[in-house]
Amino acid sequence: MDQGLTSGEAAARLVRYGANELQRAKATPPWKVFLGQFKGALIWLLLGACVISGVLGEVGDAVAIGAILLINAFVGFLQEYRAERAVLALRSMTAPHARVRRDGQARVIAAAEVVPGDVLLLEAGDLVAADARLQEAHALSTLEAALTGESVPSEKRADPAPADAPLAERHDRVFLGTAVATGTGTAEVTGTGMQTELGRIAHLLATAEEEETPLQRRLDQVGRLLLFLCVGLVVVVAAANLARGHGWLEVLMTSVSLAVAAVPEGLAAVVTIALAIGVQRMAARNVLVRKLPAVETLGSTTVICTDKTGTLTTGTMAVRELWGPDHQALLFAAAANCDAELSPGGGGTGDPTELAILQAAALRDVRRQDIEKDLPRREEHPFDSDRKMMSVLRSNGALYVKGAPEMVLRRTRGEPGQAAAAAAEMSARGLRVLAVAVGRTDREEDLELQGLIGLSDPPRTEAIEAVRQARRAGVRTVMITGDHPKTAEAIAREMGLLLPGDDPREVVHARATPEDKLKVVRAWKARGAVVAMTGDGVNDAPALKEAHIGIAMGKGGTEVTREASDMVLADDNYASIVAAVREGRGIYENIQKTLVYLLAGNAGELLLMLGATALGLPIPLLPLQLLWINLITDGLPALALVMDPAGPDLLERPPRPMQEPILGRRQWITIAWVGALEATMALAVFDWALQTRDLPHARNMAFSVVVFAEVLRAFASRSTTRTYFEVGVWSNMRLIAVVVVSLGLQLLIHWVPPLHPLFDIAPMDAWELGVTAGFGLVPATALELSKLLARQKHSAPPAMSG
Repeated sequence: MDQGLTSGEAAARLVRYGANELQRAKATPPWKVFLGQFKGALIWLLLGACVISGVLGEVGDAVAIGAILLINAFVGFLQEYRAERAVLALRSMTAPHARVRRDGQARVIAAAEVVPGDVLLLEAGDLVAADARLQEAHALSTLEAALTGESVPSEKRADPAPADAPLAERHDRVFLGTAVATGTGTAEVTGTGMQTELGRIAHLLATAEEEETPLQRRLDQVGRLLLFLCVGLVVVVAAANLARGHGWLEVLMTSVSLAVAAVPEGLAAVVTIALAIGVQRMAARNVLVRKLPAVETLGSTTVICTDKTGTLTTGTMAVRELWGPDHQALLFAAAANCDAELSPGGGGTGDPTELAILQAAALRDVRRQDIEKDLPRREEHPFDSDRKMMSVLRSNGALYVKGAPEMVLRRTRGEPGQAAAAAAEMSARGLRVLAVAVGRTDREEDLELQGLIGLSDPPRTEAIEAVRQARRAGVRTVMITGDHPKTAEAIAREMGLLLPGDDPREVVHARATPEDKLKVVRAWKARGAVVAMTGDGVNDAPALKEAHIGIAMGKGGTEVTREASDMVLADDNYASIVAAVREGRGIYENIQKTLVYLLAGNAGELLLMLGATALGLPIPLLPLQLLWINLITDGLPALALVMDPAGPDLLERPPRPMQEPILGRRQWITIAWVGALEATMALAVFDWALQTRDLPHARNMAFSVVVFAEVLRAFASRSTTRTYFEVGVWSNMRLIAVVVVSLGLQLLIHWVPPLHPLFDIAPMDAWELGVTAGFGLVPATALELSKLLARQKHSAPPAMSG
């Protein structure tokens, strides 16, 4: 018997190898992480708007924009710090104590003090304190699902495994963080701390790269473009006015007005609120969002790399097939040979395979507790990794045997050829096969075969339909699992993941290590895919962090994967991911149409100011009036637009290309012509009023035309292809309420005398109100007519030639 290390040698090795702990990378100072959130063109644009509002004395607007920036920075700060919590969660998986043999005696020591060369003493229920090579193993099995993805306990024995064996097939090793399910054993420690398999995963997790989401990149592109446009236009107009001999004060006021007109102050708030709404909608779909941008990223997904166990499948073993002449007798014999305990309400304790057998037997009114009562045990031969069988002798003199078919069949009477062929065929379909036999002596020979039991982790029925929906939506599903290749391919075919003609190497990755999972995710990213990765085990955490969006399991997953993820599936169900993809696409569509709405309004204001300058007219809108317009048109209507329900056909469309900007050619054309039309209407009214009235009245009417045009246009902005009446008049009551309130506020400042000096406006009579409302209705009407004309053009039959 190995006496273990001496206390002196153990102390020396602790100094040489260090504590048996997972190390954390050097943390970035909190202040640097926080300041790092203030980057990007959109942030600079909003900072400029905040400063301009403060210079103009609009403290409320400056505070509102500043608050939005601080909230966004704080959310980003928290998200970055969650990466460190993933490693902390990984450390919590290690055992607090370990039983070792030191100086020839068994001792309990702190797990951090375990060193290479120590002898671990293992028994059922223990957490393994380090990576170790087995010296002795007696019916030993460990739960390694978190490391390997295997859905059943891994049987262990002391004879050496091949040096190049996959992690899941290293039967002579036990690993840090895994649990002993059955049996006892001793093992010599070969690796501690960061030199263990768990330490290797901790290193991968620390070095996995997180990228900007597609939405963040697209918004930054828009922000940079707007920043260049703002600065360029302001400089050009200021230079032109100075060249014409205008005074510095007038030039400054015009420049400030242009800057205010160009900046969509509500943009960041709209995006944040749209994503927050997505969080609520996804929560109703059992998807809990940990990082806001992930809401839209899921809608952009083109490839979902998913674990098998617990996501595509139920995560529990079940009897899938019975082979033999009498299934009742077969299940009785199998139940008489089980140690697991089935709970009355479902579930139980013990080996998952035995629990599955007992559940199948219970459906035929065969219960182990009745067998134990009626036929008490006399003798038992536990499962042995060499014999690969277990047998129980009961009071009726019968010996009930179950085990690997190749071991049981050689001990049965008659010709086992048919049973062996059936076992091989079941194994080829990914089933775990057990042979069950009964003997009439206490020796495991001359047995009567009762039949075969095929078990597996069955696919979720709803996940099969979800895979089909994902394929129809242009989203590819790729299975990455630690299970055996035969099992993985069988499940993939059953679920419709692997269709005739598909290359299994593209769809199924079996016996995957943490490095393999990272390679698969990186390979898809290199091909331009937007990749979502699901997982529940520690071995999935690095790939979850590397993917564009990491999705952890909420019921069966580890804390490590949850901390490394962007989202958590509350029900561990693949179908919930597909439902959330639809919500994510709806959120993106809402953000896109709201951006078009906002920027068309800003374009209209900008072109109005530029047009007046080019024609040599006075400034049509004062800075405070522009801020008011942006408040009641950029704010409330835009927020109502992002709350629109998702369209009915979102899963019928292909995913958006990753390179596609959030505002493409079609959107920019809409922004340009709608903005130009709005500016033309306001400028026409302004010019006419200058000739028939004074400057305050002209500004008064131009001000109202712009407000009416932008607020009413919100109705036409709900869809790019369907009119407001086709979308559903009452399907967004918030928008109706917002339009009523916004128009009411506009009329209020015209009709309440104390507000006239503040906004430099005058009251409007009924005729003026009618004129401004009529001109303001033109852009919305034109937008609706353009949809009908476009539809008519696409549906028109081709012209006849000749």
